[in-house]
Amino acid sequence: MIPPRFEYHAPKTVGEAVALLGQLGSDAKLLAGGHSLLPMMKLRFAQPEHLIDINRIPELKGIREEGGTVVIGAMTVENDLITSPILQAKVPLLCEAAKLIADPQVRNRGTIGGDIAHGDPGNDHPALSIVIDASFVLEGPNGRRTVAADGFFLGTYMTLLEENEVMCEIRVPAFAAGTGYAYEKLKRKTGDWATAGCAVVIRKTGDQVSHVRIALTNVAPTALRAEAAEAALLGKPFTAANVQAAAEAAIAICDPAEDLRGDVEYKTAMAGEMVKRALNKAWSRCA
Repeated sequence: MIPPRFEYHAPKTVGEAVALLGQLGSDAKLLAGGHSLLPMMKLRFAQPEHLIDINRIPELKGIREEGGTVVIGAMTVENDLITSPILQAKVPLLCEAAKLIADPQVRNRGTIGGDIAHGDPGNDHPALSIVIDASFVLEGPNGRRTVAADGFFLGTYMTLLEENEVMCEIRVPAFAAGTGYAYEKLKRKTGDWATAGCAVVIRKTGDQVSHVRIALTNVAPTALRAEAAEAALLGKPFTAANVQAAAEAAIAICDPAEDLRGDVEYKTAMAGEMVKRALNKAWSRCA
């Protein structure tokens, strides 16, 4: 199908984009990678009168270090995450997980900020952002503000990003020495969203878990931080029994939607399996 008519705008700065959002209001939509918005427009599920293309704003792209923080421009594409020497050294989970997102064509165009801002429970970066303790820099008419990833996702297509704001940066603390990490994602085929997914970041002191973050993909209306699952492990030895307890705690918070990827029972069970796989892989990587 062909999308309805719209006016096209290509600002060169974030300030220009914010001004356009303020001027055009709810009739305007930001265009990043376009993989979510354009199909919805073709199906007439979305009919914005104005598209604001932010691909020509240089300050929204690139990866750099600021002290112990890695700063990722919101318009950085997935393939740039995979090949970034900075991320490979400081936050390797993002490099590894990006390889599981869609396919090479999509990764050449799809952006990390678009994935996050869209608020789709099937997207991978929400759960990843939560476990790496990321924060997001948002710019609106009143200037910039920074919000934590944990708490940013409110529901399906619902986030703390306001209608008149642009996501500018994703800020991530560099992994401490000895950090283990994993992203386990069950999907039907290359390019598909997760049937269920789990992201884990973990550290140890001796044989005990000293730090752990667990988040789930596509088993609820939004990405979930599994805090009860974390509590089942934190300060305890990493044993099969404790891993099972964590998986059961994660299962308890799942609320997936039934679709072609499986029914509620199957998706919930697979969430538990992804938790166990991710925990075991992440623990094996702890120094």
